[in-house]
Amino acid sequence: MSGTSLDGIDLAHITFEFHQYWTFKIHKAETIPYSEKWLIRLKNLVNEPRNVIDHINISYTEYLGDVIQKFIKDHKIEDLDAVCSHGHTALHQPDNGYTYQIGNHPILAEFIQQTLICDFRVQDVELGGQGAPLVPIGDRLLFSDYDYCINLGGFANISSEIDNQRIAYDICPVNIVMNRYANALGFDYDKGGTIAKSGGIDHDILNALNALDYYKETSPKSLGLEWVEDQIVPILDTSRGSEADILRTFVEHIAIQIAASVRSNSEVLFTGGGTYNNYLLDRIQNQKAFKLIVPSKDLIEFKEALIFGLLGVLKLRGDINCLSSVTGASKDHSSGYVYYP
Repeated sequence: MSGTSLDGIDLAHITFEFHQYWTFKIHKAETIPYSEKWLIRLKNLVNEPRNVIDHINISYTEYLGDVIQKFIKDHKIEDLDAVCSHGHTALHQPDNGYTYQIGNHPILAEFIQQTLICDFRVQDVELGGQGAPLVPIGDRLLFSDYDYCINLGGFANISSEIDNQRIAYDICPVNIVMNRYANALGFDYDKGGTIAKSGGIDHDILNALNALDYYKETSPKSLGLEWVEDQIVPILDTSRGSEADILRTFVEHIAIQIAASVRSNSEVLFTGGGTYNNYLLDRIQNQKAFKLIVPSKDLIEFKEALIFGLLGVLKLRGDINCLSSVTGASKDHSSGYVYYP
């Protein structure tokens, strides 16, 4: 899969077993960074007309096929049941009735000569859902020991069990904004949060961010790049401070929104690339007293890939892999399409 933070393509070779409950083993996992060409293409997708995105979809699918084939060959992987592919989100406007992930073209199955399960979000939107987040079914089946699961990727998203229902939503943007201002200083990202730590808080900007209507809405709800460009960037563009000040202010915004989403004294599993931002974690902990749990490197970096693998397995079994309590769809369902070579 490929996330909105554009770190690269995450691949994982996983075995799942079911004996009264699900267990998993990650055998091999790696992230293939994007070339400069693909970074530019993917960053600009939201501004492209649909026919251009359709054209990029074909070339991205071919590129994805090359990456998958190389991963299988390099790790001498045999007897796969399936390849489960999320692709990369190009457009996500569920309130307007559509979501579009490139790299889910049926030709991928032929190209890699494997059974392919993909396009996990479209059906949910057709059923009136947000098409996101989809990871919470995996949180329920694989990580039920924790009160909350929070992923710090392009966006922060959260899931938890409330009154025997899985509830989940996007909390706020994280790396999709943070990386933008680190890039302006010539860095891929703010390693450990050192740049943010050196800045100062602009309280007018912070108050404006925290006052956005999205944070008053109840779940189900989800965020996309379009919302960031429309709601977040114009506020940050009014800042007269440095990039470090903007990063410091935005870290505080993230910390406030995340702390508001969890109970005191709860146990919270944190994953995603943002988990390596020690300063961000410190600011989150400063807001509220709860147990912040950081797992192994494989889970930090590949939990979403792991769970999309599980979504594919559930689809093959005909089991529910998408929860209406999470997305707002008209019913629980088994989402995704299966293609054979």
